Formats: sequence, structure tokens, C-alpha cells
Amino acid sequence: MGVLLSNYDCYTSTLSHANNSKRMNKQNPDNSQVASSWNSYWHGTGDVGAYSSGGVNHPVILAFWKDFFQSVKQDYAQPRVIDIASGNGAVVEHAMAALGNQYPDFTCLDVSEAAIANIRGRFPQVNGIVTDARSIPYDQGSFDIATSQFGVEYAGVEAINETARLLAVGGRLAFLLHNQAGSIHQECLESLDAVVCLKESRFIPYAIEMFDAGFKAVRGADRTAYELAAKNLAPAISALEAVMKKYGQHVAGDTISRLYNDVGQIHERIQHYDPSEILGWLNEMDGELNAYAGRMSSMSKSAIDSASFKQIREGLRNRGLTIDRAEPLVIPNQELPLAWVLIATN
Repeated sequence: MGVLLSNYDCYTSTLSHANNSKRMNKQNPDNSQVASSWNSYWHGTGDVGAYSSGGVNHPVILAFWKDFFQSVKQDYAQPRVIDIASGNGAVVEHAMAALGNQYPDFTCLDVSEAAIANIRGRFPQVNGIVTDARSIPYDQGSFDIATSQFGVEYAGVEAINETARLLAVGGRLAFLLHNQAGSIHQECLESLDAVVCLKESRFIPYAIEMFDAGFKAVRGADRTAYELAAKNLAPAISALEAVMKKYGQHVAGDTISRLYNDVGQIHERIQHYDPSEILGWLNEMDGELNAYAGRMSSMSKSAIDSASFKQIREGLRNRGLTIDRAEPLVIPNQELPLAWVLIATN
């Protein structure tokens, strides 16, 4: 038997007007799910460029850390540095590049064991600790420099105050924080909505049913089950087309468009694929999308509005710190900022 339904119209624009099912209530994953999703993410992304989505490798951010650590090099002979919620170690890399042979006593902290393991593998000279940022097992004044890039805010104001506690007299903290009015926050919201729409459309379960029946039909089974499964998939395809039309082809890190295109291309040449590989891939994708939604949810929830940013500044002042810089991190010629910048001295 040749390719099933070679003129399969579920992948044409004619279905973009199909009726969409009512949207279910969006439910955010609980804290344990979020922690698990980040740990799984860092477990699979040990390379230096792993966490490049969301603008974290934007030249403006790279320039910020270069300037900050150049000032550290000038003002501190052998700084003791702690980086909060280190992730893939981006701040560590910036510090090492700026300080050169003047390597600091560097400690990385993250709730994810996988993140810390990756950092230790890349930077054997760095101390790594797996712990909650709200309760850090170091004495007051243990560090000269405390940093965080899109991390400390996940644990809330308690973690910011805890980080300030660690600063020695004359010590300095530098944070880049998620900005609720910023482009990264907007991207997270769009990505989260796109993935929720994908999940609610049941695109993957319907695709699994279609391929399962399709592989059997290719091998001589009755086509009725396959044709019914293909019909059931059609509204889900329309839902993905609507998401890409609304947010663009690159929403959710190209996840939607890749899944849409890959399923279509595999279907066109179904007789050339191994059923277990394709069905296994789709089941794995379903789990990864749950984790992705958890990460986007936690990122969007952690974003700080202007009133909360003011409270954070006042809280640090009340602890005796001097605010050196507190403002949005802006991109030239762009309306939305990337982040909040907060630099303070004890």
C-alpha cells in the first residue's frame, strides 16, 4: 500500500477555519512540578549555550556583566563571590572572562542538582551547593560579591534578603531580575499560552492515535480506524495553525512549528518509519511539553512589577545597603526592557 491519504488535507490551510474546542481552565503546575521541570532541563543542557532562550544571551546582558566584573576586578583583590540560582553557570563564565587570572573564590548555588553538576563539570575550581536560596548555609558576611541572573526572584523576597545577609561590609550585590513589563516576560507568557493551547487541542494524543492506526493500515489492516483518527486530528491541527498565526512561527522556541511540520512530514512518508520510534518520540514530546509549561509558568510568576521592585529597593536600604543602580535594563531603539538591574553596596 502506498502513502496513506497522500492528499491528506489536514495539513492545508483549508482547515484553519475548523471549529476550535472550548478552552479549558489553565492550571499552573505546583512547586514540586516546577522544580522537577527545571532539574530535568538542566540535566539535559550542560553546554555553555544551553539556556539561550528568552534573551539571556543578549549583547546588552553580556555587556552588563562584563562592566560589572571589570569594576569588581578594580575594587577587590581576591573577591569571594556567590552566584544565586546559577542555572547553567552563565554568570560564572562572565566572571572568569573578566577577571582572567585573578580567579575569585566562587560559589554557585542552585536548587537543581543537575545544574550544579553541570557547572562543576565545566568549572572544577568552583564550589557548588544544592540548596534553597531562602536559607543559605553560610555565615553573615561570608562573601564580597553576590550575583544572580534571572534566578533569585524565583524564591521571592526572602531569597533577596538572605543574599544581602551574606554580604561582608563593603560587599556588593548585582541582580538581573525578571521585569513584568519586559520582553522576556512577554515571551514567557506567549510561550506558555501556546503550549497550553497545544495541550488542550490534544494534538499529540490524536497524532499518536493516527500514527498507530496508520502504521497498521500500511501493513494491511482495515483503514477505517486510521481515517477516523485522521479526522479527529484535524481540529487540533487547526488549533496549532491558529497559535502560529497569533504568535508567529517561532513561539515557544519553535516547538509548535517543529512539531506541526514534523508530524506532517512523517505522515507523508509513513511507510519509511519505524512505528516504535515515532510513537516513542511523540510520547516523549508530551512529557517534555509538560515540563516546558512548568518552566514558562515559573518564569512568568517570578516577574517583578514596578511596585514590588520599589519594595525590594526599600528593603535593602532598611538593611543598611546603598542602592547604586536600580532601573530597567533597556535595549537601544526597543520599547520593552529586558530586565530590572539592581546593584547595591553593603
